Amino acid sequence: MDSRERVVRTLRFEHPDRAPRDLWALPGIGMFRRPELDAMLRRFPPDITRPYARYGRGEREQGVPHLVGTYTDAWGCVWHVAEPGVIGEVKAPPLADWAALRHYKPPFEILDRADFRRTAPVQNNSGQYATAQGAGLAALGGAEKGFVLAGTTIRPFERMQFLRGSEALFLDLAGEPPELYTLRDMLHDFFLRELEMWCATEVDGISFMDDWGAQNALLISPHQWRAMFKPLYRDYVERIHRAGKFAFFHSDGYIMDIYPDLIEIGVDAVNSQLFCMDIEEIGRRYRGKITFWGEIDRQQILPFGTPAQVRAAVHRVRAALDDGRGGVFAQCEWGNDVPAENVAAVFEAWMENRQVEQA
Repeated sequence: MDSRERVVRTLRFEHPDRAPRDLWALPGIGMFRRPELDAMLRRFPPDITRPYARYGRGEREQGVPHLVGTYTDAWGCVWHVAEPGVIGEVKAPPLADWAALRHYKPPFEILDRADFRRTAPVQNNSGQYATAQGAGLAALGGAEKGFVLAGTTIRPFERMQFLRGSEALFLDLAGEPPELYTLRDMLHDFFLRELEMWCATEVDGISFMDDWGAQNALLISPHQWRAMFKPLYRDYVERIHRAGKFAFFHSDGYIMDIYPDLIEIGVDAVNSQLFCMDIEEIGRRYRGKITFWGEIDRQQILPFGTPAQVRAAVHRVRAALDDGRGGVFAQCEWGNDVPAENVAAVFEAWMENRQVEQA
């Protein structure tokens, strides 16, 4: 079967021939380790491709991301980068004072100037597909049709942090001033417009994100999450499904408490830090109810483990979450500190003809 069929069968629990591959290379890999990245993609061609599409440049944007120093994004958030090849942190939030909200406008120009016309799989002159994931364009082996997944800017909770500052936002969440809801709704309107643009394209799936977990708990109470943010996510998923596409969601940290909510609103695939939680318990509760879009531990095992330990981690995930019907991706994030042999071990382990254990 081709890559697109493989991904669709995985999402629908319809017995794919293997777990689909998806490699996330962080910016530093493309900037400083490009030969390794190209070799990895040739050896293990991803089944998910990203569309050739671009957003317009924002009027507030200044500088270049991922280089040591500062840059300003389209929303006016000033990022500080201390290490090349990473995203950095917001140190100058534009709405640190609520008074600035009165005159603040989202950067609709990045949508008005966007080009989402080339959103079907594109082949290069050698008959190979390319991917825009993480490090930019890189040629892949093979010439089969891939599943096209659009990555959006939709991240309401995180964008609120970038605009207000994390400490200020958590105080806002404790007190719930009216400005908090004004900001949330302003962002939601922007993201709905962005989402409608993606829904009108040829992509197969659309992803959105928010990092909700600390190492062993949610960052806010599940009750507040359900009241303030779940309705936004429900809107996104409903619109994605109405357009005949699959909904993908990413969230770092411990998010065990909101898995049932993600399932309820219809998220098709979730990318989460499984190793921050009890993987076997996740399997017992949720296997077969949602597709697990990775991952393998990128805090300890991928950067510091041996290839044998990486393989053992893959086997643990597979034993807990893979019952042979689908519902799990061979996904791996390649961070700047991760050796190439460990990334290769992830995909090698997923290819092993291993009897699936019933958790």
